[in-house]
Amino acid sequence: MVVVFALVVLAVLAALVALHWYAWRRLVRDTTRGPGLARRTGTAVLVAGPVLMVAALVAERAGAPFWLQRVLGWPGFLWMALTLYLLLALLAGELVRPLVRRLAERGARAEQTAPAPVPDAEPVPAGPAPVDPEPAPPQEPPQHQSAPSRRLFVSRVVGGAVATAAVGTVGYGTYGVLRGPAVKRVTVPLAKLPRAAHGFRIAVVSDIHLGPVLGRGFAQKVVDTINSTQPDLIAVVGDLVDGSVQDLGPAAAPLSQLKARHGSYFVTGNHEYFSGADEWVEEVRRLGLHPLRNARTELPAFDLAGVDDLAGESEGEGPDFTKALADRDTSRAVVLLAHQPLQIHEAVRHHVDLQLSGHTHGGQLWPGNFIAAAANPTVAGLDRYGDTQLYVSRGAGAWGPPTRVGAPSDITVVELASKQA
Repeated sequence: MVVVFALVVLAVLAALVALHWYAWRRLVRDTTRGPGLARRTGTAVLVAGPVLMVAALVAERAGAPFWLQRVLGWPGFLWMALTLYLLLALLAGELVRPLVRRLAERGARAEQTAPAPVPDAEPVPAGPAPVDPEPAPPQEPPQHQSAPSRRLFVSRVVGGAVATAAVGTVGYGTYGVLRGPAVKRVTVPLAKLPRAAHGFRIAVVSDIHLGPVLGRGFAQKVVDTINSTQPDLIAVVGDLVDGSVQDLGPAAAPLSQLKARHGSYFVTGNHEYFSGADEWVEEVRRLGLHPLRNARTELPAFDLAGVDDLAGESEGEGPDFTKALADRDTSRAVVLLAHQPLQIHEAVRHHVDLQLSGHTHGGQLWPGNFIAAAANPTVAGLDRYGDTQLYVSRGAGAWGPPTRVGAPSDITVVELASKQA
């Protein structure tokens, strides 16, 4: 097993080196005229970037001192996103490079074939015929752009467009995360919901991912956004943190300000099991949230249940649907909090009316949505499986790069509708 892991790590590192060599060749070597400040600077950036990225990942996974995780987090994780979009932009650049080259060659030929201007004839002065001066030496044809300089021009045009597209995409995607999640609203009809509960609002938030990059200020934005919706109940469906209570307790403190008439509830996500799930369950309880660990509570209009994440199985704390849903009044609607959409199949077997999930981030970084779709039954939004409905939030934060492209962050207000209303 150790040998297999080592081979996988070596393969990933080899691919990373090959990718950055290709980026260096196209963006640095092909756009500069030999050794110089520009080439040295570009080389330094394309060496430091992947080193910081690997260091940030290792520091987070190895539990390095939190100050070191914060120092490495921003440049390292942003480079991760930049690497993806540099690769995509470079591949697109290879497709347009021949077109740019042809346009440059066409422009050079047009200059060469343009007729030389004919000078106006000078008037002949009166008097004796002038003596012809010595003939002027023949003029050299104008020097047009040579092939090497044309290649440099094409490389600079394509390289500049690639770098601009990648940096602009990552910059805008990072701004979208840091400004905080938007509020989405969705109405979900439940056949068993009584008329008196028509319009009951659940604020669903998942995947906040407090950590070395997103800290207390971000948590405060999330809390303020949730409270602004004035929900009847708040559901935090996992992946709250990436780190220990000792490091991130102060960052999570704003959760104590959450306000809802029927309280705030929490279930674990897979990242809680990387961060000390039991300690975090006690911490959120201290902050005023109600953990649902394979448990159910009866609200006036419906039952609310929650199960542990699948990642807890490695610690003997995985989901137990029987424990959470057995011996309930099946005439009442039940809403289930479960971090991963994959848990929908068990929810169907236990006749759950609505499952609320997160985990996918909607793909977070396009084209990651296609990968997420291959691993999850639903990537984002409302879906139906038999008599059970599933709503998947894209999440409020981001893991790794604090960046989202094509998958904006959200907090969803799920409004329950009674079919009797």
